Amino acid sequence: MSAASLITLVFVAAAIDARSASRSRDAQVSGRAQALSRAVWMDGGVLHLEPLSEDDLASGSAVTAVLRRVGTGPVEVRWVRPSPGVLPPTAELDVLWQNTVRTQDTVLATLTGAEGRRLRWAAAPVWGADEIGAVVLAATELEPERNNHAELLRWLTAGCAVLTLAAAGAGHVLSGRSMRPALRALDQQEQFLAEAAHELRTPLAVLRLAVEDSTASPRASSARPDVVRLVDHLDRLVAGLLSRARIEAGSRHLERTPLRLDQLVEQVVDELPHDSAHITVRTEPTIVLGDPDLLAQAVRNLVENALRHGKAADGPSSVDVYVAAGKISVRDCGPGIAAEEREKVFGNRMTGGRGGIGVGLAIVRWVAELHGGTADAVESAEAGALVELVLPEHSPT
Repeated sequence: MSAASLITLVFVAAAIDARSASRSRDAQVSGRAQALSRAVWMDGGVLHLEPLSEDDLASGSAVTAVLRRVGTGPVEVRWVRPSPGVLPPTAELDVLWQNTVRTQDTVLATLTGAEGRRLRWAAAPVWGADEIGAVVLAATELEPERNNHAELLRWLTAGCAVLTLAAAGAGHVLSGRSMRPALRALDQQEQFLAEAAHELRTPLAVLRLAVEDSTASPRASSARPDVVRLVDHLDRLVAGLLSRARIEAGSRHLERTPLRLDQLVEQVVDELPHDSAHITVRTEPTIVLGDPDLLAQAVRNLVENALRHGKAADGPSSVDVYVAAGKISVRDCGPGIAAEEREKVFGNRMTGGRGGIGVGLAIVRWVAELHGGTADAVESAEAGALVELVLPEHSPT
């Protein structure tokens, strides 16, 4: 639209300039011819041309001439400056004479002289007693006007091209900025769907196997605890993913309330099923400002990730949890995390030497950053992996 508007503006400006230049040129040459026609006069059939030799208008015109016709004879050139070679052919001079006599007013015409110069002519009548006794011609060059118009067109075209490029660049930048949030939202939605599908696939498969085993086995009641545990796990996954989706979509606001982080961690660990695992929890009183549900989901993901991937080769899983000064440290007794993979484990659906990591730690980091904190896998002096979730401490006033 900007380019079309600029091109239209160029054509309008060019047309206005051409029309304005043409009117100005015709007015100038007509005024000069009329002024010179008043400088000469007829007296008893005699044409007096003496004033033309001293008139600046006669020398200021590209061509100045005086035509005379006696009776029905041919048109005669009685005076011309600078030379007869610039005059158009006799037939065209005759037409110019006839048009002037017919209209009895100044006539304009564009004619080419014998030397090939194309000029704009004005013919003004000189009156005798009761008829036109002579016609004064004045001409002006058309080439300078064409050159000026062509130069204006070049400048307009160059300016239009520059402005079109600038408009295109600005439009590209502005459209990119306006589309970026929408594209980011689409990426987040796509990522959320992928995370949800990945997180739900494994427990659903295990749940299916448990149900099939309970159906085929005469001791079906022994599988019920596993089914209940998987259903609870699925419920927590769905709740966590929905909370994330609603916060990112803006339909839910983050509710920050002062809470005892140490007590929240103890409650989450108590609710986790870990019959065959050993979890040690050490805490010191610490208060943070955050959303209890999201922080509980993050702590649950941290501990479950340690239980799932931090199992020792020769025994059950063992996890140490330490909470103090707004920091949650979770250490397992597994093979640990290689230095080059410590950042990758917080990505989505990362698989590696730890047997495959889903989006649990990705959600942990998202919750940490949402609360102004960090989540990192750090160097550990002991065996196993050490993952820390650090939140700003809240000081009640």
